[in-house]
Amino acid sequence: MSRMRVVITGVGCISPLGNDVPTSWQAAVAGISGVATIQAFDASQHATRFAAEVKGFDAEALLGRRQARRMDRYTQFAVAATQQALSLAGLTIDERNRDRIGAVVGTGIGGIGTLLSEIQRTQDLGIQRVSPFLVPMMIPDTGGSQIAIAFGVRGPNMAIVTACATGANAIGEAAEIIRRGDADVMIAGGAEAAIVPLTLAAFNVMEALSRRNDDPLAASRPFDRDRDGFVMAEGAGILVLESLEHARRRHAPILAELSGYASTNDAFHLSAPAGNGAGAAACMRLALDNAGLKPQDIGYINAHGTSTRLNDASETTAIKAVLGEHAYRVPISSTKSTTGHLFGAAGALEAIFCVQALREGILPPTVNYRTPDPACDLDYIPNTARRATVRHVLSNSFGFGGHNACLVISRPPEDGKVA
Repeated sequence: MSRMRVVITGVGCISPLGNDVPTSWQAAVAGISGVATIQAFDASQHATRFAAEVKGFDAEALLGRRQARRMDRYTQFAVAATQQALSLAGLTIDERNRDRIGAVVGTGIGGIGTLLSEIQRTQDLGIQRVSPFLVPMMIPDTGGSQIAIAFGVRGPNMAIVTACATGANAIGEAAEIIRRGDADVMIAGGAEAAIVPLTLAAFNVMEALSRRNDDPLAASRPFDRDRDGFVMAEGAGILVLESLEHARRRHAPILAELSGYASTNDAFHLSAPAGNGAGAAACMRLALDNAGLKPQDIGYINAHGTSTRLNDASETTAIKAVLGEHAYRVPISSTKSTTGHLFGAAGALEAIFCVQALREGILPPTVNYRTPDPACDLDYIPNTARRATVRHVLSNSFGFGGHNACLVISRPPEDGKVA
């Protein structure tokens, strides 16, 4: 029996680069950074005082005052990005199809902003003043639940939580739900809003964050010899996935095909990647096998590329193990150099950037790449975007706990209607 093909018909995002896909993509291609001194709170006492925050986002204007006040910021991002994705997909949801449309939307950290504000509230006003919305606002499945309520979709609905691999895992698992026949359409991706004092302090104690306070714009520098940690970010990325047959029947705009997916675990450490990149390499191989492709078929890799010393070196090792000599020919970039690290939303936003790269024939750069690292000796598209027409791209996402998720995204089927 032939394997069901799954295509992407809609994309939407809220990111540090802009509050929609065109704006975010244009900034990524131009190498514009979304990193700046933190505005949401006074970070002057922290070792790191900058992050990549979402700017100019008005949840009440987009979602209505009552609904916005009942959502954590991460959920607001998820619902707003879903509005964009569904609009682009041109999908009408009604009683004829709502039972066949679902959502897999994950978050790495969840509603920590709501949790911390309610802890402060109880300390200031007493335990009886805790909000009745605390639990539904902070738990990780609320993004998908609020999407279901907002758009009336009654199909499979769940949250994926695999740290920084969350967004990619959510997309891959949503595609599997379609392939096994449990839905025709799935809303998939990730959302995160964890730039709060506690998480900033916690990641600093782990020595995971860049401390380049004198030059925040240059702080995220994946694969560069002088990288000193990642940059916290927030936002959401949402994709609309459909079976190819369903998309054709409704004459949907087909943006790209999700041709391969795999997930593995390092089984090595709670936060550090395996130095030899074995788990990541296994995941890449399985994703290629799932897509029915050979290493030389990959024309671009959107790397996990966090700008930490261990991750960038181990990912480089893994890419070389899988692609062999082709690793030195394939262009690679980390868009985290401009967006920062969106944790549970990172893989989804990067998948969207891969779709855009396929559609527009341009590969985004790795900015702030100044000094080569002998341990990272591949083509990282330094500082300037590159024109290239490619057919298949690989998107890597690796998370704390050893989670690995890889997506292969391809140009639309030749007989599909290309948007």
